Amino acid sequence: MDQLKRSLLEAPIIEKEGYHYFVHPISDGVPKLEPSLLREIVIRITRKADLENVDRIVTPAAMGIHISTAVSLMTDIPLTVIRKRQYGLEGEVSIAQKTGYSENEMFINDVYAGERVLVLDDVLSTGGTLAAVLGALDDIGAEVVDTVAVIKKEGGENKVADAGYHVKTLINVDVVDGEVVIVDEDGDE
Repeated sequence: MDQLKRSLLEAPIIEKEGYHYFVHPISDGVPKLEPSLLREIVIRITRKADLENVDRIVTPAAMGIHISTAVSLMTDIPLTVIRKRQYGLEGEVSIAQKTGYSENEMFINDVYAGERVLVLDDVLSTGGTLAAVLGALDDIGAEVVDTVAVIKKEGGENKVADAGYHVKTLINVDVVDGEVVIVDEDGDE
């Protein structure tokens, strides 16, 4: 976790409508994402997540895609991306996504009742995205075997925990006085 920790401590902080936001390669794609950092994260996810009998990985677009793709390649578990575009396919499920700084509609396709899924995401901040995704997967009838977010940003509401879901994380951070502070290097809530 040395690279992830170091990269977070060096991350620039911006304020967006009163929300303190760290800019990081995992959550934003800038600065550049070094393969060694992605490799470190993926290895850690494969050790932390319950991968037994998982039928597919599910991730919300966009910043969970690179992490989930790498995990899929390492585990041979197929990947489904929850998109911000409606396709109108049979069985498509619409979900409302609300984060600390935006609101969107997302669409789940090709996930079915009885499937065992691993949900992966880049950052757990307010929990709005993951709460909506996990609720929709419950409504579909999919079995969420495990949920992992790389980074948890502490210090605000946590809609995913309030909804009764548990998310494993690799590292928990907070933003204090314009700097990232490591709260828990192992991550779990």
